[in-house]
Amino acid sequence: MMKLRPLADRVVLVQNAAEERTSSGIFLTAAAQEKPEVYQVCEVGPGGVVDGNEVVMTVEVGQKVLVGKYTGTKVKLDDVEYTIVRQNDILAVIE
Repeated sequence: MMKLRPLADRVVLVQNAAEERTSSGIFLTAAAQEKPEVYQVCEVGPGGVVDGNEVVMTVEVGQKVLVGKYTGTKVKLDDVEYTIVRQNDILAVIE
């Protein structure tokens, strides 16, 4: 099994599963399911100097985060789709 190790200020994310039914209990088809932009942090880069600025990594593996809809680079590895973003592309940590 291969593993992604992000460099600099990058973070590897896995998207949470889409809801299969509505709050009222109606099941949705795969086409109707909208994926939330909520991700789980899988790996975090070491930070360091990026573009001349010192970057300290503040997100941690296991946290749930919110990112923009079209943010990051999608990578499929071992049948799992990962998204790689820069730490400053993360909008919020969900607590």
